[in-house]
Amino acid sequence: MTYWEALLLAIVEGITEFLPVSSTGHMIIASALLGIPATPFTKLYLVVIQLGAILSVLAVYWKRFFQSIDFYLKLLVAFLPVVVVGLLLKKYIDALLESVAVVAFMLLFGGVVLMFIDRWFPQEDPNEGGHPVTNPGWRQAFTIGVFQCLAVVPGVSRSAATIIGGLTQKLTRRAAAEFAFFLAMPTMAAAAAKDLYDFYKDSQTGLSMGEVKLLLFGNVVAFVVALLAIRVFVGFVTKYGFQAFGIYRIIVGGILLIMLALGINLQLV
Repeated sequence: MTYWEALLLAIVEGITEFLPVSSTGHMIIASALLGIPATPFTKLYLVVIQLGAILSVLAVYWKRFFQSIDFYLKLLVAFLPVVVVGLLLKKYIDALLESVAVVAFMLLFGGVVLMFIDRWFPQEDPNEGGHPVTNPGWRQAFTIGVFQCLAVVPGVSRSAATIIGGLTQKLTRRAAAEFAFFLAMPTMAAAAAKDLYDFYKDSQTGLSMGEVKLLLFGNVVAFVVALLAIRVFVGFVTKYGFQAFGIYRIIVGGILLIMLALGINLQLV
């Protein structure tokens, strides 16, 4: 992997990590289009650079991390379901990371869901006696964590799954999005740590100095880009909802399926 390829993938990650469009799916697509070989390091890179994007949450919402211990305990409760699913299905998840077809189908399906999500879960108006939830309870946090498990399939979008989970628990769009951001931190940190451990265990030499530099470079780029994306997304989704992201997913998923049907090779090599 060259620095140019690492830069493009990190930009894609930073832009898409907090959007309900699947950052992993977009990086898989970008890797295929760039012709990046599906080496163990490539797969590691796609996971580890998500740490950089996730750290932008800490930079933007740092004051929220000085709340009561309940804040962290609720994140733990929401985090546990994906730990169990991830450990049980790790081998199958890794296999799916090589499939552009899976990404395309899930982008299309998820796009259809997002087209109707605002209608299914309309925001309550406090002026009309509504009581929108801005802070999830214990049961709500666990339910959101269960929804996050859907995102082990590339193309589903961890952000979309957790936000939809929050909306089913009557959270406001902003609260659902922000809880999804917070939940991303332990989830992606654990995923990166597990992949780094597996990489060292399976390889003979571990990471080379060049690979370490690529990972650091990618994380810095993803962090900077995500700082901008996270603020834009929260403002946009609070005001306009999710339909635009649904349309985008349907278009991208449809184009990919057409390309695959025409025999254009988009699989990682």
